[in-house]
Amino acid sequence: MTASLPTLHPIHIVGGGLAGSEAAWQIARRGVRVVLHEMRPKRMTDAHRTDGLAELVCSNSFRSDDAANNAVGLLHAELRRLGSLVMQAADRHQVPAGGALAVDRDGFSAAVGAALASHPLIEIRREEVAGLPPDDWASVIVATGPLTSPALASAVTGLTGEGALAFFDAIAPIVHRDSIDMRTAWFQSRYDKAGPGGSGADYLNCPLTRDQYAAFVEALTTGATVDFKDFEQSTPYFDGCLPIEVMAARGPETLRHGPLKPVGLTNPHNPTQKPYAVVQLRQDNRLGTLYNMVGFQTKLKHGEQVRIFRTIPGLEAAEFARLGGLHRNTFLNSPKLLDAELRLRVAPRLRFAGQITGCEGYVESTAIGLIAGLFAAAEARGIGLAAPPATTAHGALINHITGGHIESIDAGPRSFQPMNINFGLFPPLAEAPTRKADGSRLRGPEKSVARKQALSARALADLDRWIADGVPMPEAA
Repeated sequence: MTASLPTLHPIHIVGGGLAGSEAAWQIARRGVRVVLHEMRPKRMTDAHRTDGLAELVCSNSFRSDDAANNAVGLLHAELRRLGSLVMQAADRHQVPAGGALAVDRDGFSAAVGAALASHPLIEIRREEVAGLPPDDWASVIVATGPLTSPALASAVTGLTGEGALAFFDAIAPIVHRDSIDMRTAWFQSRYDKAGPGGSGADYLNCPLTRDQYAAFVEALTTGATVDFKDFEQSTPYFDGCLPIEVMAARGPETLRHGPLKPVGLTNPHNPTQKPYAVVQLRQDNRLGTLYNMVGFQTKLKHGEQVRIFRTIPGLEAAEFARLGGLHRNTFLNSPKLLDAELRLRVAPRLRFAGQITGCEGYVESTAIGLIAGLFAAAEARGIGLAAPPATTAHGALINHITGGHIESIDAGPRSFQPMNINFGLFPPLAEAPTRKADGSRLRGPEKSVARKQALSARALADLDRWIADGVPMPEAA
């Protein structure tokens, strides 16, 4: 290790969760000092139960480890190639879980904490950063997660004028465009109206008959919902985004006069029969690969969502990139507030990482923490670092966070919503596979499998090139 690098100003990291821990490791491994600030145990949150770094507060699963066929498994593979501490600890403390990567949560947290505590360039301070970091902290990564302390969230809001929002965040499901049956659905805006940037055919429409609508409302009002956590009990709904099952419970015709109203639409598959109700889906990303179900924010359990929403004509075989949810969440309007290197535009010394940026999930938080750490370390050393290619899982996540959403003039920050990694965030293949290795034609579900495998292979090849082309390697011990 060169003698001069440890004399650089330290990079301060606020938050010792998965993102903060990963960022600290990546920075220190590149010869730059780190001060990691974690407020536990001096101040606990409503979700944590220990003072351990990288504590897993919900499930102990990192989800699928299948790098060839699953986007989160691909993200695992990319993290391993980038020397992720979180993945090293997860692999060492794995417990049986079929095709998923699940861990002994206590052993995992202890391993991450021990590695960070033993690194000579990492200092761990047990203290709350209650407000904006001091001005003399020249480089800061804020990785405080969805339960950011009120004092810090308020300070960020004051600095930006918007962005750090804490309420019941109602999330609508998102469907892969290529799983929608276009023999039933059709493109049209109400009254063929072309809004800003629109064409007059900006929504996918799925028609319901009177009987289908009645059965759908009955299923919504009797479906099993997720219970509120204790710390969510006193947090109000966001009035503009009531759960669809709550709207349905207000009366059988409520949805027909709300998000499912059929006015201004003509079904080209059956133009003489007016739909009794219509479910609309709106493009959710610039690539046009994902569509969200308009007005379908929900607290139904995930299995119930799949069962009920697949009764909608046109969505019988729907594949969901994200299912709906309703929970207390604090996240930035990142596409507006952050630059391509995850820096706050109005205060570039502040970077953000993890779930507060608008990604969801343990592995996604880790990935954004890793990239934020690489950006910060490169900047400290005066080295330029390009963002990972959008064709990689890391690049697809950053693209979503920093600008892959659809602009909305009237929706403001709610046009951007947190998301897990999924293949819908990746740029389409230049040429989708059509044949098997033996030359026979791909049919039905085989096409989807082949597409995912091709996306994964492209991602890992492009990640390897990105690493070789300029990612600073760790300093020798």
